Amino acid sequence: MLAFSTCWNNSRHHDGEAMIDEIVDLGFRNIELSHGMTIAKLPGIRKAYAAGKFTCSGVHNYFPSPVEVMIDAPDAYEFTSHRSFDRQRAMDMTFKTLEIAAEFQAGYLVLHMGSVPMNHRKWTKRLTGIVETKNRNDPDYATEKIAFIKKREKIAPLYYHRAIEALGKIAEKAEELGVKLAVESRSRFEDMPTEREMILLQEHFAENPWVGYWHDFGHVQLKHNLGLLDHSEWLRRISPRLIGGHLHDVQWPARDHRTPFTGTLNYQELLPFFPADCPLVWELSPTQKAADIRDALKVWQHRFPERC
Repeated sequence: MLAFSTCWNNSRHHDGEAMIDEIVDLGFRNIELSHGMTIAKLPGIRKAYAAGKFTCSGVHNYFPSPVEVMIDAPDAYEFTSHRSFDRQRAMDMTFKTLEIAAEFQAGYLVLHMGSVPMNHRKWTKRLTGIVETKNRNDPDYATEKIAFIKKREKIAPLYYHRAIEALGKIAEKAEELGVKLAVESRSRFEDMPTEREMILLQEHFAENPWVGYWHDFGHVQLKHNLGLLDHSEWLRRISPRLIGGHLHDVQWPARDHRTPFTGTLNYQELLPFFPADCPLVWELSPTQKAADIRDALKVWQHRFPERC
């Protein structure tokens, strides 16, 4: 099932129905309601939904955005935070988002699980800079990457435990409302979970049908470009837990959320890991042009008609 995320045009609209209409005009009827949405847009979205203008494939936490957060900041409150207030706020907002997801008959809720307290500018951004100016075989890169991984592995257990604890509580609410929890792959190695942690997390919830994996094509490709994983092999390993994915392209080495077919991703190689009926959501930057998106959709429909 092909869908489109409101992250593309949310910031350009004050009215929720007009935002939906613009996406429908691109050629999409399945829509993912994404983070960063002000509560003021909700009446218009409800109106568009009641009129049958779109179906809601899923929702991305938090929806709507916390009223005290003035920018699009899906990680404003983290389940892994050292501040108990932040952890509780994250739980409260997630429960509220689940209720709205159920209202729109969404199949899933995409979740960010938090992070470990490491400055990404010192680590992920620095590694990206080395790859961009030199290459992954540079001795500086190997030294930096090994130091990064060792440091993160040392401090990660506490934050992993907090994420697991929160997810267990959220899963109870998800089962009650009939909405699956899709734990998203993240773009930075500081984020929770890493791929190793994702395997542990999915094994922890192996008997729980309400918890699964959400694959972000761009995020994983960024880690692939840094030599932290192999994109295809990772999908091969995690595919039994797949719920769906955010689909966008990546221009080397770390410019993501580009329109499909404008970057380096090999969809022909990656798509076979996805069940035929699972949601593939185009999650594009607001900078991407409507005309280019329409052209890309035509290419997609020609190359992958079974994925529409």
